[in-house]
Amino acid sequence: MYFTEDTYKTPENHSRVWGDRLSLNSRAYFLYKYAREVFHSRKMALNKTYTTEAWAASSMRIFRIIENCGGKFHITGLNNIDPENGPYVFVSNHMSALETMIFPVIIASKLDATFVVKSTLVTYPFFGPIMRATNPIVVSRENTRVDLLRVLTKGEKLLSNGISVIIFPQSTRYPNINPETFNSLGVKLASKAKVKAIPIAIKTDFWGNGKIVKDLGPINRSKPIYMEFGEAIEISKKGKEENSQIIEFIQDRLNKWSN
Repeated sequence: MYFTEDTYKTPENHSRVWGDRLSLNSRAYFLYKYAREVFHSRKMALNKTYTTEAWAASSMRIFRIIENCGGKFHITGLNNIDPENGPYVFVSNHMSALETMIFPVIIASKLDATFVVKSTLVTYPFFGPIMRATNPIVVSRENTRVDLLRVLTKGEKLLSNGISVIIFPQSTRYPNINPETFNSLGVKLASKAKVKAIPIAIKTDFWGNGKIVKDLGPINRSKPIYMEFGEAIEISKKGKEENSQIIEFIQDRLNKWSN
C-alpha cells in the first residue's frame, strides 16, 4: 500500500528533475520516461509476470515521473477506499490518460481491481498486452445493449470474486461533465452485484490529449492535478438517484477546482 493517509499533496519543495528542465518546458523528457515504463510493463505482460502488485508499482513510477516533470497532485478521500468493506464499483469522470495510469497505485494497491475499457485499448500494439494482463471488461461502444450485458455479466462475476471494477461512464474524454453523456452503467453494475459505488472526481488536464495518439498529448505544468474519492454509496434497485448524486459530486468538485 503506497498511500496510508486520507490525503496526499505533492510537497511544495518538490522540484523538477534536471532531465525535464533540460527539455526546455517541452514534453520530451516526460514522454521518454513514460515510454520506457510502458515498454517495461509490456515486457512483463508478455512474460505473464504482470501481476496486480507489478501494475501498482508501475503506476507509482509513472506517478513519480509526473511529479518530477512538474505535476502537482492534490488527492483527498483516500480512506474511503476501505479494503475490508470492498469490493466496490468506482465511478469516475474521464479527462485524460493520467487517471488510467494513476488509479492502479491508488486503488489496486489496496484491493484487486480492473477497468472497463474500449476494445481498441486491448488491441493497441504497445498498450494492448498491458491492458489484457489486467483482465478488463471490454466494451465496443458500438452496441449499448451488448455492452451493458457484458459489463453486468463479467462485472458481477469479478465483484463476486473480490475484484473491484473501475468505470468511466462518459463515452470519451471530456473537460467537463454532461449528465446526458454520463451513463448509469456503474450504478447498474453495483446494484446487480450488491456492492457499493465510490464516486471519483478528477481534474487531470495537466496531461492533454494528443492529436494523433491521445495518450501522448502535451503536458501543462501550470495545471494542478486533482482527485477526490467520495464516500461509498449504497445503490437502490434502479440507481437513478445515486447516479445523479455521483454526477453532482463530480460537478461540484470540478466547479471548485476551476475557480
